[in-house]
Formats: sequence, C-alpha cells, structure tokens
Amino acid sequence: MSRLQVGSPAPSFSLSDQDGRTVKSTSLQGQRYVIYFYPADDTPGCTVEACGFRDEFAGFSDLGVRILGVSPDLGPSHQAFRARYGLDFDLLSDPATTTMAAYGAYGEKMLYGKTVVGVIRCTFVVGPTGLIEHLWYGPRTTGHAQRVRAAIEG
Repeated sequence: MSRLQVGSPAPSFSLSDQDGRTVKSTSLQGQRYVIYFYPADDTPGCTVEACGFRDEFAGFSDLGVRILGVSPDLGPSHQAFRARYGLDFDLLSDPATTTMAAYGAYGEKMLYGKTVVGVIRCTFVVGPTGLIEHLWYGPRTTGHAQRVRAAIEG
C-alpha cells in the first residue's frame, strides 16, 4: 500500500453517491473539499466520525468546503445511514475499493492485534488545484472533524 503525501495530486475518481448520481473529481476542480474513507455505515467508529462532520458541517460550508464520505457500502445503506443520523453531506460508494486503494485507504492493517486486509480510515483535504493540502491516516474519530476544520482554517 502506498500512502499519499501533502502536495501530491489527489487521485481522480468517479463514484456514485447515495442517490445513484455520479460524483467525479474533475467536477470538483477549483474548489476545496474533504474526502474521507471509512470502513462501514452505521458502525461505532464510523458513526462517531460521520456525526462529527455533521456537527461541523456549517463551519465547513462557511469555508466553502464540500465533504464527501466514501465506503464500500452501496446507495441504500448510505441513504439509511444519512437519514438515521441527519448527515448533510454526500456518501459515495466504492464497492470495488479501487478509489480507496489509489488513496492508500485499502490494504493491510492491524485489527485487534491481527493483520487483516480492509479499509484504512483516512481523510484528505484537496485544494482547488487538485493537490492534497492535509491528510490523516488512521485518525482518532472523536474530534477528528474539528481537527480537519482547524487545519483548513490554518
């Protein structure tokens, strides 16, 4: 698994959102966005992380920053997760994990002391020029959205 670095180009993607609409990285050029990768909808850590972004949503919006969550889950799961927790941002589906792999968000990781292959929780702030401005691999979920917003605010 190769990890990305600050200053490197963000990998391109074309993924479906919770409603089946295609979201392409090319359509995001010229704007700053947060793309975060998480293992599964409606699991404890992923819910804490998603609700953190929900709670900070207004602050990100004020900065003109779009939030995108990505997991292998499909649209109906994303729709239910968004409805259950009042999530205001799009959740994208990457069932083949190809976009995750491109971001270093899929591969070997330690889980309960064992090496497994799966989704690696990570977050990227992509700038208007398509370069990675900030990144976090394996962040603690509690308070993560606030730390991301603080990094953007400088």
